[in-house]
Amino acid sequence: MYTWEGGPALVQTVDFFTPIVDDPYLYGQIAAANSVSDVYAMGGQPRTALAIAAFPGDGLEPGVISTIFRGGYDKLQEAGVALLGGHTVQDPEIKFGYAITGAVDPKRLLTNRGALPGDTLIQTKPLGTGIVATAIKKGRAPADLVDRAVASMVALNRTAAETMAATGGAHACTDITGFGLIGHASEMASASGVTLEFTSAEVPVLEGVMPLVPGGRSGGMATNRHHFARRTRMADSVGRLWQDLLYDPQTSGGLLIAVASDIAPTLLAALQNAGVGARAVGRVLPAETETAPLVSVV
Repeated sequence: MYTWEGGPALVQTVDFFTPIVDDPYLYGQIAAANSVSDVYAMGGQPRTALAIAAFPGDGLEPGVISTIFRGGYDKLQEAGVALLGGHTVQDPEIKFGYAITGAVDPKRLLTNRGALPGDTLIQTKPLGTGIVATAIKKGRAPADLVDRAVASMVALNRTAAETMAATGGAHACTDITGFGLIGHASEMASASGVTLEFTSAEVPVLEGVMPLVPGGRSGGMATNRHHFARRTRMADSVGRLWQDLLYDPQTSGGLLIAVASDIAPTLLAALQNAGVGARAVGRVLPAETETAPLVSVV
């Protein structure tokens, strides 16, 4: 965050990744929605974007590059973001995304630091996009599940963030992306000096994703498990498939919000009334000890 006297603060973020769907227009849209998500998680409004792209020098069908850019541009327009330019390089593997500049009131800035014991945890999008992306690469993803995953990924976190700001009571927020729910929860718990406890049965997942979990374990999932498992305590009742979903790296995932428990029902109702499929998924507890797990799943 960069602040100066008499004006809003600037927040900046950057993200780009390789294609996770076959449709170039949808790929562009997902990349844009993912790139602006960090700004929404901070309670800000994304304002401008610079495109970051890498494409092979040959081998692409005509129109693919322009279609990717058009998908991203249309999603930025939906978010009210001005595209100012960007930079493109040649690379054997396609990559696409944006550097985003946003504005935020410094007094209303949200980070992953600030969750308090007694807070309720709210999640605004279902998990499972990483598993679906892996299944797409292997040609094993049912069309209806792909549609549900894409609908989730192209949906901006704008409505969730604006509803959160209007309701008040949020103490901390992060978007759920590459580190998965467990990873981002672990970072929130560590920054806040608390324990986050999730009720696994309440965590929303994409309908129809569970049968794909055994064959959809990505390298990112394994990395997340390796890095964050030592900070996590799983109850015996939480099976391996559920654990995989909790470690699954997300693309353009939802928000994880720590909100005062007396405000949580109001915020949850407001989110649902606004069309956001939010769920209360857990609570914030005091830290057990300095060496105890930061995340508990029951």
